[in-house]
Amino acid sequence: MFSWLRRGPSRPKRSERKAVTEELALWASLRRGVEIYVEPKTAVTETSVVLVAHDGEFTRRRIASPKAAREFAHDNSLPIYDATVVGYPQRMRDYSRRQNILRERAQRDALGDSPDR
Repeated sequence: MFSWLRRGPSRPKRSERKAVTEELALWASLRRGVEIYVEPKTAVTETSVVLVAHDGEFTRRRIASPKAAREFAHDNSLPIYDATVVGYPQRMRDYSRRQNILRERAQRDALGDSPDR
């Protein structure tokens, strides 16, 4: 009753949590040097994890709780950190910067605005 009055997103169902866990495990298994950074719940977002690979590639997903993040890290033999304590690795920012440069370069090439021409 009055579900429209509820604030914020509803808690993910068990099947959704399992799907996220499997997706993250697959993502981590396809990359090397993966570390987990736990982001706390805020007024705007739920608890989430950021998985960061050796080259800075990363993915972010909502997770049920910090405890669930620790269990996932243990089950997958991955190091885990509290993002509010240690911050994010520089390689993550470098990766985002590289991706932006590549995206801009591709847009210029598509428009024929390449400096090589």
